[in-house]
Amino acid sequence: MQLNKFKGLGVAMVTPFQENGDIDFPALEKLTEFLIKGKTDYLVVQGTTGESPVLSHEEKQQVLDTVCKVNNARIPVVFGIGGNNTASVVSDILSYDLTKVDGILSASPYYNKPTQNGIYAHYEAIAGATNLPIIVYNVPGRTSSNILAETTIRLATDFANIVAVKEASGNMEQIMEIIQNKPKDFLVISGDDAITLPILACGGDGVISVVGNAFPHQFSTMVHAAMTDDMAKAREYHYGVLPIVAPLFKEGNPGGIKEALAELDVTKNHLRLPLVNVSNELRNEIQALTRNIYKRFPYQN
Repeated sequence: MQLNKFKGLGVAMVTPFQENGDIDFPALEKLTEFLIKGKTDYLVVQGTTGESPVLSHEEKQQVLDTVCKVNNARIPVVFGIGGNNTASVVSDILSYDLTKVDGILSASPYYNKPTQNGIYAHYEAIAGATNLPIIVYNVPGRTSSNILAETTIRLATDFANIVAVKEASGNMEQIMEIIQNKPKDFLVISGDDAITLPILACGGDGVISVVGNAFPHQFSTMVHAAMTDDMAKAREYHYGVLPIVAPLFKEGNPGGIKEALAELDVTKNHLRLPLVNVSNELRNEIQALTRNIYKRFPYQN
């Protein structure tokens, strides 16, 4: 498999909405072009940042089709298909039109809190349902269960199309254990913007980023510098963008990143319930930080 397509900067795209809650397809087209021109390496459609829990099956397909049309096969596209009902996830994989998709991102089951054997069996079923590459997504803060390093390595070893893990546990010891013991053709991808540079320094392969929605060329520059061992440049961009990371997540995702995108006039800041806009105080902070970052690191085509 061509694993290089999942290295570098992947962006977990927001889903732009109109004020009435309908999907804003012109804004989605604008965002797609903005990310490609910002040197994003691949696009991730309908992850959590895309508000996937509140989109219908039909809407998710429409979002995917729109992104693929604008992208026109210029960079790879990953589609999020996950859930806590294994049979339903398998059914979704079989029912979506994935002909223009390069891989699937699938979050570990949430709420049920399965055992490690249950998590393994869940991904075993998914791997058997498709020939597409699968990126396992470990995000205990949302799922209430952690995929242990030994389980990740077991999945990587046993299934040829489980090609990567997006690690958002925040546990550097666990992440380093995976990097140290994984098969050589398995990728470890950061799921935390703030610790992407440390993960890359330890041998990670990139990031699937929220911050990259609004700062693609800045974050891409940092990632690519680190991956080519230009750590001085990587640190410059890392510390240049880092001040906005915590504010973006302070009142939930994607409320924060949509405010940064609104400041850049890429998309509006509309969300679907149960998510709501960030407070006025935080909005002002995010807007000011966004302007400061673009002043220090201007957009470059």
